[in-house]
Amino acid sequence: MFRQPAFGIALSTLVLASGFMNTPIPSHSSTNQTSQQLASSQVATSTTTFDTTALEKSVFEQINRYRVSQKLPKLTLNANISQQARIHSQDMAKGKVQFSHHGLEKRVTAISIRFNSAGENVAVNQGYSNPASQAVVGWLDSPGHLKNIKGNYNLTGVGVATNQQGEVYLTQIFLLSN
Repeated sequence: MFRQPAFGIALSTLVLASGFMNTPIPSHSSTNQTSQQLASSQVATSTTTFDTTALEKSVFEQINRYRVSQKLPKLTLNANISQQARIHSQDMAKGKVQFSHHGLEKRVTAISIRFNSAGENVAVNQGYSNPASQAVVGWLDSPGHLKNIKGNYNLTGVGVATNQQGEVYLTQIFLLSN
């Protein structure tokens, strides 16, 4: 379920969603259980342009630092997973799809990696000087997102896209390959 972020006096908004999939898919072992959790947080800053590749790298590194701090193994960044995450972020940024996990099953099957389970965190924010850090902080503060971050996964991919309205869309896909 998608809720419009509340815009008050603040110029910045962060909206988060997490999804989990454990569904039988041809050539994959998995059940369809998708959960969405939305949270919003606001802080006033100005909008700027971003290097999306640097933001993707930043999310990946921050998530791995967190996992190591929790005595969890680091995730391996996978270019094919990142490409699917990037496409989803671009589609949301362009308004082709709503901010959601709709199509997660299609995204993970397009990766062509055999997997046991998959998860996805998405965020959209505007007006933050460091949107990657803001998304990660939001995810870490949300039980559903944290479950994915701490989950039994070994591969990940991150995709970031921006639009002319200054919105930054971030998608991180998690896989447990078999």
